[in-house]
Amino acid sequence: MALLSGCAGTMKPMHTERATHGTVSEVYSELKELPEPQEKIVAAVYRFRDQTGQYKPSDRVASWSTAVTQGATSILMKAMEESGWFVPIERESISNLLNERQIIQSIRQQHSGPQGPQPLPPLLFAGVMLEGGIVGYDTNVITGGIGARYLGTGGSSQYRKDQVTIYLRAVSTQSGRVLKTVHTTKSIISQQLDSGVFRFIDTNRLLESEAGYTYNEPPVMAVTEAIDEAVKQLILEGVEESIWTPKNPDEIAAYREQFNFEKQKEDQLKRDYFGLIDKPDLRSGWSLTTNAFIGTIIGNYDNPDMNAGAMLQIERGVTRNFSLRLSGQRTRISAPNAFSKPVNAADLLLNVYITPGYNLSPFMAAGGGAYIYDKKHPELEDQVLPFFGLETGFDYRFNNRLGARVSTSYRYLLIDGLDGVTMGKYNDQHWGVNVGFTYRPGFLN
Repeated sequence: MALLSGCAGTMKPMHTERATHGTVSEVYSELKELPEPQEKIVAAVYRFRDQTGQYKPSDRVASWSTAVTQGATSILMKAMEESGWFVPIERESISNLLNERQIIQSIRQQHSGPQGPQPLPPLLFAGVMLEGGIVGYDTNVITGGIGARYLGTGGSSQYRKDQVTIYLRAVSTQSGRVLKTVHTTKSIISQQLDSGVFRFIDTNRLLESEAGYTYNEPPVMAVTEAIDEAVKQLILEGVEESIWTPKNPDEIAAYREQFNFEKQKEDQLKRDYFGLIDKPDLRSGWSLTTNAFIGTIIGNYDNPDMNAGAMLQIERGVTRNFSLRLSGQRTRISAPNAFSKPVNAADLLLNVYITPGYNLSPFMAAGGGAYIYDKKHPELEDQVLPFFGLETGFDYRFNNRLGARVSTSYRYLLIDGLDGVTMGKYNDQHWGVNVGFTYRPGFLN
């Protein structure tokens, strides 16, 4: 109810907002802070257009609305103006401009004196033309989600990544030579969070409640940021290749260092088709993981307890994808008024990472181990009970040293009797959820 009341302030019926100044991209400040040129470049843009030809996807009806903006020329002209390096001249509507000049000249002739009409000043001509366009709009490049529901109560999160790609080139109007070409890619993120309750309070009473939130990054802002970044790169790389000259070269060097321009170029070469940076050694060598654990037994009792525990894991990378993991765990096996004993577990698992070079990687592991009770109890036939184990989850690395991990584990006993009772068609099983942190000591890698 508190969540719903908090959202009520943003769900006013018939509520409107007043117009504001246009939102700027995250690259806008870097574009504005570019050092001054020795002389501004007169540049023309005839048409910077959408070359994808894509329409917005729709599951219900045919949509003739385009996937990306058709006004990229205006965005480019604005970026050129804000950079301070170009004098943009009108060429997209050159026919309208020439018609208007003809009208002015005609009116002057009609109302001129004995000396005749004064000629209009000549149009500026461009030394450089900026060409290119939006060459790609890829949808559902990466999708994913996570959710959980228990007894009709739970929530979920969904994630989608699209990306837009633009190319921009500078062409000399005197020779037609392409002076420089750059391209940029910008991701478009969409996220959805929702939660709900659906359960019977009693036989005749049903409780149902839903709440959610959706975030869709505007494609026009993605195009704007990609164009701003392309204009910035065109200027900096043009200076580097002596195509144009800054007023103060030292300021350009300081600017490149301030905004890590060289590192951005290196990262660009490392990115794959999904826009992610592959780091081959991210999970190599030795690592240590500490986990908090909660789990329960599937055995001979109808209502076993959920028990917390702790786990320590030592992992060694064998290849890029595979590693060996040795785990030690301390927890409790119990059922109300029936059985309660602390127990230790040790296992050795062969682990495989699906995307080992990315910060976030799903993983799966399989192997074996044993539960070991502290001492032989009268109701137990065996003190050591071997099992076959499986584990699957997600591993996230913040950097080359620290990471976080969440997983679920399942263990099938090869000898029955983990809960003190030996009976039934199937042996006892144990499952749990693990959450922990990973550390890679540098001196062991």
